[in-house]
Amino acid sequence: MEEKVSYAIVGLFVLLLGFALIAIVLWLSSGAFSQAAYDRYLAFFRESVSGLSVNAPVKYRGVDVGRVRSIELTPDNPEEVRLVLDIKEGAPIKTDTRAVLSVQGLTGIAFIELTGGSREAPLLEAKPGEHYPVIPTSPSLFLRLDTALSSLTANLNRVTGDISSLLTEENRRAFASILANLATVSQSIAAHNGALERGLESAADTLEHSAKVTAELPGLIERIGRSAEAVQAMAEEMAGAGKGLRAAVESGNRDLEQFTMQTLPEFAGLLSELRELTATLQRVGRQLEQDPSILLRGRPVPAPGPGE
Repeated sequence: MEEKVSYAIVGLFVLLLGFALIAIVLWLSSGAFSQAAYDRYLAFFRESVSGLSVNAPVKYRGVDVGRVRSIELTPDNPEEVRLVLDIKEGAPIKTDTRAVLSVQGLTGIAFIELTGGSREAPLLEAKPGEHYPVIPTSPSLFLRLDTALSSLTANLNRVTGDISSLLTEENRRAFASILANLATVSQSIAAHNGALERGLESAADTLEHSAKVTAELPGLIERIGRSAEAVQAMAEEMAGAGKGLRAAVESGNRDLEQFTMQTLPEFAGLLSELRELTATLQRVGRQLEQDPSILLRGRPVPAPGPGE
């Protein structure tokens, strides 16, 4: 005789087993099994955290150091997203550490990346009035790209507007006239191509001669320098001679003054006596010509005058 199995008992057993498995999974995922201690931090983002979920990993330079505990809007500021982070105790969270929203590869799974943190910086601690330390945030790569693209788009729009304002009918006609003038100039240059070539050749010859002159210029400058030195030496000698001549003239002036004051009066007396002697000799000569016997007889005694 076959025993009858109670399907109600079997179903109850399956349900209990399923609940037990779910509880074990939740317990393991909560980290209770690992018995790891965590420190709690806060981070406030002013950008969209789309793709980030609760229990998303928190990495410090690529190393898993915690998980995202909760994600919610800041009650008093809806422009900010408030994240509660559980980070392993002992992780070096410094005052210059920054939290950045990152995306893992092509999967699009978002996580929190902690960057910075120098050895000299002190550990991050809660400020007065704060329940948990607040990790400063930096804009994500997507936010920076979005900002750059927005700025680029605004600049392109502005440039497009400027170009549109420049391309008026009057400016287009002026531009067409400029192109026509350029075409005329190009034709004139083509017509005088031979003259331009000769001019270029002449310019090349001129440059070559200039190069030769430039090469000879140092020697010429050296010769000019030597000539200048010689002229300077000659000038110095002439200056010395001038000084000597001045001294001689000054000495001569003194001698001339002495000669004028002492010798000239005597010389004048001598000249007077010489003139008298000459007159006497001339008179004697005339008398001898008239009567040579005077040499023998002497001068004749003049006749006595009246009353003598």
